[in-house]
Amino acid sequence: MQLQPIDIVQNISASEFKSKYYQPKKPLVIKDLAKQWPAYKKWNWDYFKEIVGDKKVGLYNNIKSDAYTPINKADDYKTFGEYIDMIQKGPAAWRIFLFNIFDHAPQLIEDFTWPDHLMKGFVKKYPMLFTGGESSITHMHFDIDLSHILHTQFVGRKRVLLFKYEEQHKLYRKPFEVLSLADFSNYSEGNANPDYEKFPALKYAEGYQLILTPGDTLFMPAGYWHHMEYIDAGFAMSLRALQTSLSGKAKGVWNLFGMRSVDTVLKKTAPKWWYDYKIRRIDQLADEELKKILN
Repeated sequence: MQLQPIDIVQNISASEFKSKYYQPKKPLVIKDLAKQWPAYKKWNWDYFKEIVGDKKVGLYNNIKSDAYTPINKADDYKTFGEYIDMIQKGPAAWRIFLFNIFDHAPQLIEDFTWPDHLMKGFVKKYPMLFTGGESSITHMHFDIDLSHILHTQFVGRKRVLLFKYEEQHKLYRKPFEVLSLADFSNYSEGNANPDYEKFPALKYAEGYQLILTPGDTLFMPAGYWHHMEYIDAGFAMSLRALQTSLSGKAKGVWNLFGMRSVDTVLKKTAPKWWYDYKIRRIDQLADEELKKILN
């Protein structure tokens, strides 16, 4: 992989953000955007345990999905309080994603300010909390609705890889899915992941690497691939904003209701055939990318 550091600013004006990052779809870390919010000092494990500790949540492990894995199927369930107790004891490779804590505790909406000065189109009904224990992994993917994301880290640190959507075939994207076939687990530790012999096009994938720390807000433009590893137990909140263009919105709708439906039906009716087809297609598209690069 050909990785570079991401741009980091303390603060940024709306005009500079739009011209340098939003319009060209370039990622950015803003250090102080969230530090003025009450949530920055108020939100912690004890507070969440107090207000939503009895709510049952789906937990996800580090095992990558395969041909037989239903979309977004949880691997276990616990109350949020039980989960917090578990991850506070030490490394626990379990995470929660797409948990709308605000449905259960709407008062939390008062603890932050929507950054409408940076971009429009925020889906204000669905701010989402993402939580993980130390060593848990969110595998390489892009968000299915193709929204722009402001991802604010409140507790703990996360190691992050980012790639433009256009790098999809170098990343061995699974057809009709938002996931990469390659495994990037613990990529920074000098082990076998990613496997360049099995996935040679990955050598030429151009992206960014960074570590998010408490208070950091990461701007991920629409369609950006991301892989996240929890260095510490922690949580973050994502604010999503729809693309302004009709074509961007249409692609997101297709992914949600068309592409995902096709994949779900074929996983249920012909999982082995469907998986084998995907592998052949993935390799074909990656080989085409390699030919473009090497010729």
